[in-house]
Formats: sequence, C-alpha cells, structure tokens
Amino acid sequence: MAQSSPQASIIKAYWQPGCTSCLRMKEFLTKHGVPFVSVNVIEDKEALAELETLGIRSVPIIRRGNDWANGQVLRDVARVAGIAWGGAKMLSVPELVARLIEIQTTAQRLFTQIPDDKLGRMLPRRPRSYAQLAYHIFNIADAFLEHEVQGLPLKEGAYSRVPPPEMNTKAKILAYGQHVLLRFRAWWSGAGQSTDFLRKAHVYYGDVTLQDYLERTTWHSGQHVRQLVMVLGMLGIEPDRPPTKETFAGLPMPDKVWDDEPVIA
Repeated sequence: MAQSSPQASIIKAYWQPGCTSCLRMKEFLTKHGVPFVSVNVIEDKEALAELETLGIRSVPIIRRGNDWANGQVLRDVARVAGIAWGGAKMLSVPELVARLIEIQTTAQRLFTQIPDDKLGRMLPRRPRSYAQLAYHIFNIADAFLEHEVQGLPLKEGAYSRVPPPEMNTKAKILAYGQHVLLRFRAWWSGAGQSTDFLRKAHVYYGDVTLQDYLERTTWHSGQHVRQLVMVLGMLGIEPDRPPTKETFAGLPMPDKVWDDEPVIA
C-alpha cells in the first residue's frame, strides 16, 4: 500500500545485542548503502510495543511504514529495503550437515573450558548467561530435529528458550548437547537420506525451503560458537581448537562476532 507520510519512507531495523540474524541484517543494509534507523529493543523500551502493533514479538525485523519482514531472510529484507536481490549460493545438504556436526562438536569442547563459577556471567548488553549461550547453541539443532523427527513447526520464541531448572550444571548442559548431536547423526544416517530438502519448511520467519532452514541452523550455531570463543577470550582462556575460516567457508556468516553499536546515553 502506498504511503504518503515522510515517516512511511523511513527504514527501521529492530535488533538486540548478540542476535546473529540481527547483526547480519544490519550489515546487509550497510553494505548496500541503505540508510536506516537502528532500534535496539533492549535499550528502547517502546520498540517492542511498536512491533506488537504489527503482531510481532521477536527480532530481527526490518520495517518501512506498515511494510515489514523478518530479518532472518535476506531476500525479504531486500524487498522491504528496495535492494535488488540476485539470489544467494548455498552449500549442499551433505556439506551443511558436516559443518553442523563440526560446529556442534566444537561448541561442546569450548563450553567445557568455561569455569563453573563463570557460567552465570552475562554477555555484553544482553541478558543471556554463558551457560544459556551454550544451551542455545545445542537447542538450535534440537529445534531442527523437532521439525524433522517430531513434525513440529518452528514457532516464534523457539530461539529464546533457556535451560530448564533441572539442567543446572555444566555437565547437564553438555550431556544435553551430546544427546542432541547423537540424535542428529542418527536422523541424518536414517530418515535424512531420503528427505526432500526442497520442500517448504514450517518456520515462523518466512517462506523458505528445508535446505534454507538447515543452512540457517548451521550458520546460526556457528555464529554463537564464535561468541563462545569471544567469551573465552574475555576470561583470558586460550580456546581449544576453535573454528577456522574453513569451518565457515560458504556459509552466510556476519562479518562481526558481536554488535559494537554504542550504548544510547
């Protein structure tokens, strides 16, 4: 719908620190020279209320007037921002699976290095603890398994899950990660071999194929593993076999590990 007010032409990018797709969305707009108003929903208390008027309860979101899209799908970001979309190359399904297994294994190894007395420490400008970060990495892959093994759609809020109360130690979170990876390997060696990855995925954030969803599961996990490396650096701990450039080659990773926008005074 055409809109005549000056406000309707302003592009807003709603985000929060530590959100992988938020960072990638803003980098995408910047690389294409698109001016936008940056809205950190943690610092701007009215931002979430603005989104709720559109029925939206999570970020990243790009908005121009009443036209909006979830920032997890760059094709949709390009549409709202008026950027010509030329498509994007994607790794093959077997390669994505191999990368996801490597990334999840690396996450387990790096999380083991975080001292028990630091697990409750919070990430910069984000109410997410180091323990919750590791759980989130494992849960990203678990959500994919829920979609494929249990036939459950990925609903809004799925990526905001936190460990249940009984999962209150490093050992228990690691055991969860190991169990998720074991189940993922079993799925891939069984039903995954005959899965149609070109079919539509039932996810809340856009119209994507199952291969798109697998790619997002892979790079999303990978970006948070980069954050685990960052956490170890902040603790003065040398990471044990961190991911390399080869780990992320061909994946649509953000350039930065963490958003460095200044805090609103």
